[in-house]
Amino acid sequence: MNHSSTKKLALAALLAACAVVGSLFSFPVLGSRCAPVQHMVNIICAVFLGPAYGVTVAFVASLLRNLLGLGSLMAFPGSMIGALLCGMMYYKTKNLPLTLIAEVFGTGVLGGLCAYPVAIFLMGKSAGDIAFYAYIVPFLVSTVGGSIIAGLVLTALERSGAMASMQAIVER
Repeated sequence: MNHSSTKKLALAALLAACAVVGSLFSFPVLGSRCAPVQHMVNIICAVFLGPAYGVTVAFVASLLRNLLGLGSLMAFPGSMIGALLCGMMYYKTKNLPLTLIAEVFGTGVLGGLCAYPVAIFLMGKSAGDIAFYAYIVPFLVSTVGGSIIAGLVLTALERSGAMASMQAIVER
């Protein structure tokens, strides 16, 4: 394993831990617990690690949150789809605003829609009936909040020149 892979793995583990601890800072919206830190982590993974690491971090964070009783099964589709889309967007365009929009669309819309079959399959028909109507709005609220936070942090890093040097360190 080369140094770049080791650095990426260490950063991925650190970001997964931040997402899990950050889930303690959540707020209720329409019966769902919104945790904007996960979405911030998705975007930071997209910028520094790429889509594959982003999806892996989202999966690991969702799994740990569920095992620790800090999240719901709906964390899987929302966070993983958002991480994939924003990771692919940043990889292709290197455009931060488009990356933020991809996270919001991936988590809020596609993740919210995917919560419906996941809720039926894993939690039963009654949960599925609620999921179709009740998850898109909370997912959107959570992901917009996290995207704004990530956008502010990454814009500040970009303006100071720190982002380019941080990206170079991860790649070395």
